[in-house]
Amino acid sequence: MKKDALPPCADARPVKHETHGISRQDDYGWLRADNWQEVMRDPSTLDADIRAYLEAENAYQEAQMAPTKELQDTLFSEMRGRIKEDDSSVPSPDGPYAYGMKYETGGQQPIVFRTPRDGGKETILLHGDKEAEGKSYFRIGGAGHSPDHKLIAWAYDDKGSEFFSLRLRDSETGKDLDYSIEDTAGGGVFCADSKFIFYIRLDDNHRPSKLFRHEIGTDPAKDVLIYEEKDSGFFMGVGKTQSGETILIDIHDHETSEVWMIPADKPTSDPVLIAPRETGIEYSIDDHGDTLYILTNADDAEDFKIVTAPKKAPGRDNWTDLVAHKPGCLILSHCVYKTFMTRLEREDGLPRIVIRRLVDNVEHSIAFDEEAYSLGMGGGYEFATDTIRFTYSSMTTPSQTFDYNVETRARVLRKEQEVPSGHDASDYVTRRLMAPAADGETVPVSLLYRKDTKLDGSAPLLLYGYGSYGITIPASFNTNCLSLVDRGFVYAIAHIRGGKDKGFRWYKDGRRENKKNTFTDFIAAADHLVAQSFTSHDRIVAQGGSAGGMLMGAVANLAPEKFGGIIAEVPFVDVLATMLDDTLPLTPPEWPEWGNPIADKAAYEYIASYSPYDNVEAKDYPAILAVAGLTDPRVTYWEPAKWVARLRATKTGDALLMLKTNMDAGHGGASGRFDRLKEVALNQAFSLMVAGKA
Repeated sequence: MKKDALPPCADARPVKHETHGISRQDDYGWLRADNWQEVMRDPSTLDADIRAYLEAENAYQEAQMAPTKELQDTLFSEMRGRIKEDDSSVPSPDGPYAYGMKYETGGQQPIVFRTPRDGGKETILLHGDKEAEGKSYFRIGGAGHSPDHKLIAWAYDDKGSEFFSLRLRDSETGKDLDYSIEDTAGGGVFCADSKFIFYIRLDDNHRPSKLFRHEIGTDPAKDVLIYEEKDSGFFMGVGKTQSGETILIDIHDHETSEVWMIPADKPTSDPVLIAPRETGIEYSIDDHGDTLYILTNADDAEDFKIVTAPKKAPGRDNWTDLVAHKPGCLILSHCVYKTFMTRLEREDGLPRIVIRRLVDNVEHSIAFDEEAYSLGMGGGYEFATDTIRFTYSSMTTPSQTFDYNVETRARVLRKEQEVPSGHDASDYVTRRLMAPAADGETVPVSLLYRKDTKLDGSAPLLLYGYGSYGITIPASFNTNCLSLVDRGFVYAIAHIRGGKDKGFRWYKDGRRENKKNTFTDFIAAADHLVAQSFTSHDRIVAQGGSAGGMLMGAVANLAPEKFGGIIAEVPFVDVLATMLDDTLPLTPPEWPEWGNPIADKAAYEYIASYSPYDNVEAKDYPAILAVAGLTDPRVTYWEPAKWVARLRATKTGDALLMLKTNMDAGHGGASGRFDRLKEVALNQAFSLMVAGKA
């Protein structure tokens, strides 16, 4: 690193705030642009002082990492070399066609195609690289075909702000209709006869608040408002059951659901409520003829159960148990086909697929034997089928796509992830450890390392964590981490509380008033890895993004001596100020996850006690790389900017502190599949530098 380069120093412009009679001072609140909504749509409108600071931080970061430029290029080449550039998905059948996605050699964006099932010529429906030409950022937000196969509804975002433009394309001519629908959430759902499409529009604060019905070929200004969610604390989505018979309007926050349905063959009919929202009750819907199949946690089914109800009388009084609640066995999703139902569930931290024959309710399951693995499945397009498709991988095993016949139980491997530069799974070891937490819980930790790595405490280790919203980080194959592992790193995932790795209870024990368990679990994982001689504390690089970035900020404050470096990507570090600002896109829907500090003094005090920005202290911190996106609507750019500014003004010691803001992207970073690898290469170069291997 360059010792002679001086870091930027943000002006301290103190502003005092008082809530519940408690006063706090914010020296760097000025980094939040007053016109942030406008900046999301047009980044050029950013205040000049703010832009100057962000660009100065970018220049400093580039100067500090300049000595690793050759290493970054090497890492990028390695990671790109593990990608099959002309890769293609296994096409999914639907009526006369099979639909798929592929990439061209050198291409950054996906290409959507279809082929006739009778063996005819392939048709390109959407060529992402051509659509992205001339744009510094471009992301496709979904592409779906109409039931009559004549139209493609596709959406794109060219700012990174996740305001999607929705277009309708003639699948025969390849030309879009002469209008677009702006400010949508991306994608849409066609009715049965393909004459209407339902879509969600975002308001100025980026909230998905209105569902519209659009008649194909008419002026979008005449679109009909079907449903408006006036409670800013709820998200809204639109979908369709596997049968295609029912359009679903899904209203939810992080703990409560409400679903309305519209018959797909009667798109102009009024929505029908299935069950009114009750705080803490979640449910999701599939159907089969006149029967609804409902996945729910009602009636104290903490790990969820499946019930049925008649479509004509869908209220909770008419729910009948089909798959009983089993404590510790979390049902993640379900899907109903013509003759069977599938469900994906997790027990003891490992997933399995269960198939249930509808005629007699006989069940069997699909599972695997490795210590840690990832299993996933999608609904496909067809309802009348005997075949499901699922994917399997582990930290050593590249992703495999199987077709599985539920009657014969025959499993056919349709695709195996190719690693062009070569991969021998026998060179690597994957393990699962259980790290003891202070309160008696045990935290699962998934590990990957080379067989020849010395486990004597000298190996550097990258410890990844998330731990929020019930999201489970799978122990899946990741070609990118091999660049670190092949250089002697141990790669570890801490399955901490706040996820659902050990059931719904694991999630509850890591949110709201239990949030600090997430942080102490991560520290416990680090301690256990050191105790088991996998590494030493000064050789651990911790990494997390978004809410996982908040985790990074929290453990940096709580136990800075236990980490040699920290990578915080789009980190949610200004938790208190954000949860106090109900004008921000995600704040009201997030209150069930974090608590509402506006209405609840206890919630205010608890959040204030761990919010990373509010707990920066004058002490030595490990080396830190923070990454932001200027147009990020989820974790706004000013959170990491404020955090770094306060750290730089407050911390002691000379450990490296850097902020990189992507001025052309949002929450997910660069949009192209190769451009994203350059950001990964920067993270890895930082990790190697911290470990003394750069």
